Amino acid sequence: VAHFSGNIHREAQRLIGLVNDIIKLSRLDEGGAMAQWETVSLGQVADSVRGQLAQAAAAKQVTVEVEGDCGPIRAVPQIVEEIVYNLWDNAIAYNRSGGSVRVTLADCPGGSRIPVADTGIGIPPEAQSRVFERFYRVDKSHSSGGTGLGLSIVKHGAAYLGARLELKSEPGKGSVFTLTFPA
Repeated sequence: VAHFSGNIHREAQRLIGLVNDIIKLSRLDEGGAMAQWETVSLGQVADSVRGQLAQAAAAKQVTVEVEGDCGPIRAVPQIVEEIVYNLWDNAIAYNRSGGSVRVTLADCPGGSRIPVADTGIGIPPEAQSRVFERFYRVDKSHSSGGTGLGLSIVKHGAAYLGARLELKSEPGKGSVFTLTFPA
C-alpha cells in the first residue's frame, strides 16, 4: 500500500505541475496582466532562484556560480522569477553530474542581460528552433520528469516583458540561454 500510495502522490504532483504550467502559458498567451509592473532587481531574483534550486543542484552535483550585477529593470516580478527559474532548472536538470551552471548579470547597451550557461548535454542545431515549442523534448532519454512546458513559458514570458531571448548550444558542450531586458 505504501508503494502504491507513493506512486499516486508522485503522479498527482506531476499533474498539478502540468496544470499550473498550462495556466501560466494561457495567461501569457492572452496577454492578461498577471501582476503589476514594478522595479525588479535581477540580483535578488538570482539569489532567490539559487536558494530554490540549491537542493536540486546538490543532488545532481552541479556547481552554480552567480557573477556580476546590473541595474534594476521594469517588469512583472513573478514572470521574471518564473523564466529565470525555468532556465536555471533546465541548466541543472540537463547537465552532467559534476557539471556547472554560470549565471552572469550585466548591464549592456539598451538594457540588462542575464545569460544562463551550463556544461550539459547541449542541443543539436536541428532541434534549436523547436525547443521553445510546447511539450517538445529533444531527447526523451534525458528527460528530467518535467512538463515539457518550461522553455515555452520562458519564450512567452520574455515576449510579454519585451525581453529578447537567445540560445547558443553545442551538443556535448552545453547551452547558453541569454535574456536581455530593455532599459
